[in-house]
Amino acid sequence: MRMIVGIVVILVCVFGGFIAMGGKLDVLIQPFEAVIILGAAAGAFVIGNTGPILKQTLTVFATLFRGPRYNKAAYVELLGLQFSLFKLIQSKGILAVEEHIEAPGASPLFQQFPTFANNHHAVEFMCDYLRMITLGSRVAHEMEALMDEELETHHQENERLINAIQSLADGTPALGIVAAVLGVIKTMGSISEPPAVLGHMIGGALVGTFLGVFVAYGFFGPMAQSLRNIFEAESKYFLSMKVGLLAHISGYSPAIAIEFARKALMSEVRPSFAEVDAATASITVAG
Repeated sequence: MRMIVGIVVILVCVFGGFIAMGGKLDVLIQPFEAVIILGAAAGAFVIGNTGPILKQTLTVFATLFRGPRYNKAAYVELLGLQFSLFKLIQSKGILAVEEHIEAPGASPLFQQFPTFANNHHAVEFMCDYLRMITLGSRVAHEMEALMDEELETHHQENERLINAIQSLADGTPALGIVAAVLGVIKTMGSISEPPAVLGHMIGGALVGTFLGVFVAYGFFGPMAQSLRNIFEAESKYFLSMKVGLLAHISGYSPAIAIEFARKALMSEVRPSFAEVDAATASITVAG
């Protein structure tokens, strides 16, 4: 909804304002100018990015329209999952989680928390580090360094996509000038035409500059910023897991460990202590 509202506001204000000051929309209909700009931008995008980035680009619009995938309920669920795991370890020992982390898809514990269970990367992150704990890795600062490295790699993968979209925003104004120059060249080849015809042709050529700047700052730039905001918000989900795991490794009780994890969340989605306490009070931990 947020994306749709933004697009509608942009289109209404730009084209509505143009019509309100007496402009004629038919002058802006220059399909070949659009082909030059957007086609060249697409070609440059393919040249400048690797196969994985191009493949990831196919999901951009779904990500933008969906927005951040985690709300407060998802974080309450995540904290409840961590509480269940840490409570199980506290009551039955570290080996009690083996059956859950080795086959998470069949784990009745994980299935109690569907948002988490359906997130492959989150499940893999949690299970990998719990597995390392079962194998004897319980030095908090070493685990933290490894988690930071993995999360930084994940951040870099997201940043590649953001930079790719931003490169479109940076390049399309220049491609708009290219289209405008080509339009002027075409116009100069018809210099013998009457002023009314030349004026229409020059106006059409200038549409290239308009279109390049319009799509760059009206769409590509905001898309890159929106992706950055979405990915930064979602990174808190993994940061919460990291903080909770490190607190557990350091010897804190399950209730304190998930309080550490809760404090890592952004204020707009962070559940209150009372909300987490109510959610964990109803959890039954079974081996």
